[in-house]
Amino acid sequence: MSGPWTIETLARNGEVLHRHRVTTLPIRLGRAYDNDFIVDDEYAAAHHALVELGADGALLLRDLDTRNGINHKGRRVKELTLGGDTVVRMGHTSLRIRPAAHPVPPELVDRTMHGWEGMLPGGAGIVLCLLTALFVAWLLDAGGDPERYGVYPAVAVGAGLAWSGMWAFSNRLFGRRARLGRHLFIVGFGLAALVGVRLLASVVAYAWSFEWLTGYGSHAVVVTVSMMIYFHLATVTPQFRRRLRLSCAGIAVLVSLLILAGNMQRNGRTADELYMPVLLPPELRASPAVPVAEYMGSVGAMKREIDAERRGNAE
Repeated sequence: MSGPWTIETLARNGEVLHRHRVTTLPIRLGRAYDNDFIVDDEYAAAHHALVELGADGALLLRDLDTRNGINHKGRRVKELTLGGDTVVRMGHTSLRIRPAAHPVPPELVDRTMHGWEGMLPGGAGIVLCLLTALFVAWLLDAGGDPERYGVYPAVAVGAGLAWSGMWAFSNRLFGRRARLGRHLFIVGFGLAALVGVRLLASVVAYAWSFEWLTGYGSHAVVVTVSMMIYFHLATVTPQFRRRLRLSCAGIAVLVSLLILAGNMQRNGRTADELYMPVLLPPELRASPAVPVAEYMGSVGAMKREIDAERRGNAE
C-alpha cells in the first residue's frame, strides 16, 4: 500500500462524509490538534491510534492504550492490518484508509433525465393536479354545488405538494438534490392516470358488459400507485432501477392478494363489487341488447340458486 493515503470518515450506511489526504507515515489519529488526522468525536482519545507500515509492507493500525479502543466488526482490537476496505470505529466515528492506487468502480450511466427538473415539470404537475381535481368535481356535481370546484383543486394541490415534498426531502437526503419539480410531475401525472384508468374501465365495462373491469378495478389502482412509487424511488436512487422495479412489482402483487383475500372474507367473492355499479347514458352501450325472455331466464336461474343457498343455510 503506497502513499499518499486518503482517510475517509463514513456514515452508518457506508456513505463517505469526509476525505482527508496524508502523504507520509506514521499517521497519528485522535482528538488533539497535533494529530495528522483529527477525529472530531468526544468518545475518541486525544491521541487515539497510530498508523504505520508493518513488517509485511501493509498498513498497521495500533491502539494507543485508549479507554474506548478500536473496534472492527464488533470486536475490540489492539492492532489491525488495514486493507483498502477495512472499516474501523473509534468512539462513534467510522474510518477507513485507502492508498492512491485503490481501484474505483466504473462510472455509472447517468439516467437522471436532467431535462425533467425545475419549474417546467413542477408547473406541469400542479396543472395536472388542478385539471384532474376540476374534472372529478364536474363528474360528481349532481346538484350544482360550486364549492367543490374550489375545495377539490385545493385539496389535490395541497396533497400533491405534501407528497412531493416528502419525496424531495428524501431525494435531498440520499441523492444530494431535491428534484421537487420532477416529483411534482410524477404526482400530477399519477393522479391523472388514476382517474383516467378508473373512468376508462367504467366506460368500457358499461359499453361491452365487462363486469370484471369494475369488479377488479382496485387492482388497477394498486398498479398505478406502485408505478408512481417506482418513479419516485428511481428519481431518488436511479442506480438501482432493476431492484426497484422488482420490489414495487412484488409489493403490488402482495397488496392485490390482500385485497382478494379481504373481498373473499367480506363478500364471499374475490371481486370488489357484488354487481357492476356503473350506470351511463344508453348511447354508450355497444353490446347487443338481451331479449326479455333470456333476461328473465337468467333471473330465474339466479333465484333458484339463491333459494337453494338459503335452504342450505336454514338447515
